Amino acid sequence: MATTIKIKRVDRTADVDDDTPLLWVLRGVLGMTGTKFGCGMALCGASPTGAAIQKAWIDEEVVRCGYCQSRQIMSAAALIADNPHPTDADIDDAMSGNICHCGTYVRIREAIKHAAQSNGQGD
Repeated sequence: MATTIKIKRVDRTADVDDDTPLLWVLRGVLGMTGTKFGCGMALCGASPTGAAIQKAWIDEEVVRCGYCQSRQIMSAAALIADNPHPTDADIDDAMSGNICHCGTYVRIREAIKHAAQSNGQGD
């Protein structure tokens, strides 16, 4: 069945069954692979730690272009999961494989410290 959806003010038509998940339509049919699947089980740290990191990212105004942010946030979540009170050296070591073209490394470090301090405290 032809289904039309509006994406960024553009009508897109996909010939799919009515019960086809939107994610499948976006990624598989329309080729919009920027949309990602999440497991829904918070295995990546997307629960309290992830929320604390996302809030810290906003509070510290980390994001510029956004290109590297998913990897930066996932690395930060893994760091805090392994080390709830990281030092600057710990942060630098854990984040060293992530390249930020905008150069927000100082803000990233501050956001990680902020998230680690507020993690689990509802800040």
